[in-house]
Amino acid sequence: MAGQPEQRFDLSAAKATASEVARGWGLELGEPFALSYVSYVAPAGDGVLKVAWEGDTESLHEGDALELWNGDGAVRLLRRSGRALLEERAVPGDDLSVLPEDEATAIAVDLALRLWRRVGSPFRPVAPEVHRWLDNAEREGSELVPLARELFADLNPGVEWLVHGDLHHHNILRRGNRFVAIDPKPYLADREYDVPSFLWNPRSNRMENRRQTERRIAAFVAAGLDDFRIRAWTVIRGAYLRPDHADRIRALIEPH
Repeated sequence: MAGQPEQRFDLSAAKATASEVARGWGLELGEPFALSYVSYVAPAGDGVLKVAWEGDTESLHEGDALELWNGDGAVRLLRRSGRALLEERAVPGDDLSVLPEDEATAIAVDLALRLWRRVGSPFRPVAPEVHRWLDNAEREGSELVPLARELFADLNPGVEWLVHGDLHHHNILRRGNRFVAIDPKPYLADREYDVPSFLWNPRSNRMENRRQTERRIAAFVAAGLDDFRIRAWTVIRGAYLRPDHADRIRALIEPH
């Protein structure tokens, strides 16, 4: 699930597919990247070969999104075969977490404005998935679920925007003198859907710095997003992605 803390999956089938595809394309696979948890991702020639874990439905249309973006704000897709994607490698590859706070936020906003597109098929609305994720979170005891359901009902989520789905510091890498996004989980949703994952990253961020969080929200609002919808989506997504931040997330929807 997009933005969840690291969880290991059985990538043996994905590795086998990557090896087969690499041979067919005449590429030599390097050692897989250490932080690849839901996909098998390894250097392949001058690019990166990525094969998603077979149970990962969120990244189903990653290749379609990368084709649409065509290198504008995201890594360029070089070749594809089913779920096997050969992508350009972002070099030098350092991510937004190494930058000062305001600079990182400004880059993320600029990047998001390029990625958000008004499109339709083959991309899927996220709303049905959100219902399922909230059901799972409720079974696991997330205390944010009742409020999340209430807000979700009030939002009447849109379906006109293609969103990245997992937009945060560690998925925005330096390519030359610019930054590009990797690892999209593309859906049709409100643009505000993309903001929460940025709010609770980098990995060390526990959302304890309210002033920092408010500055980030303000930056996205200044770019044309709706303040309330950002906060509502943070509660909704937080219910299943960051239940351990419940108090700090709930505070975002309260008067301040």
